[in-house]
Amino acid sequence: MLSSTSNQLILLSFVLIFGTVTATDHIVGANKGWNPGINYTLWANNHTFYVGDLISFRYQKNQYNVFEVNQTGYDNCTTEGALGNWSSGKDFIPLNESKRYCFICGNGQCFNGMKVSVLVHPLPSPAASPVANHTSNSSAAAPVVLPGGVVGLRALVVALASIWFGSGWV
Repeated sequence: MLSSTSNQLILLSFVLIFGTVTATDHIVGANKGWNPGINYTLWANNHTFYVGDLISFRYQKNQYNVFEVNQTGYDNCTTEGALGNWSSGKDFIPLNESKRYCFICGNGQCFNGMKVSVLVHPLPSPAASPVANHTSNSSAAAPVVLPGGVVGLRALVVALASIWFGSGWV
């Protein structure tokens, strides 16, 4: 059996490694999900997206799908030259670059409003983040910086937590 000190050390290690993971999972349409007739522009305008966040689509998997397209595909509701496509009904898509992402439903429902465009911002600098502005006397509160792959780690942790704990949605 592990001692109390060992348990505390394991817990502290977990907090130091995963404590700075702050990726957000943006569920498109919130409790309305990915369905026709919803104003996704309004939904997107009420969110701020950062590199490392996830965008999630929840829908009936045999009825709808998701395609990542360029601006022309978004404007014209076409999937030609799509950059990605998903059809699981619970799609977690990492936003790994600072750019505009465009998503549409590829079965014709794009014309009924099933499209969303989001602008992903670079991560704020550590000096501008609320965590960095928080003062502490403990050296253990310093953020852990993992070389390369931090964005992927953040996305992976959020996706695994979403799967592990579930969301009670759909």
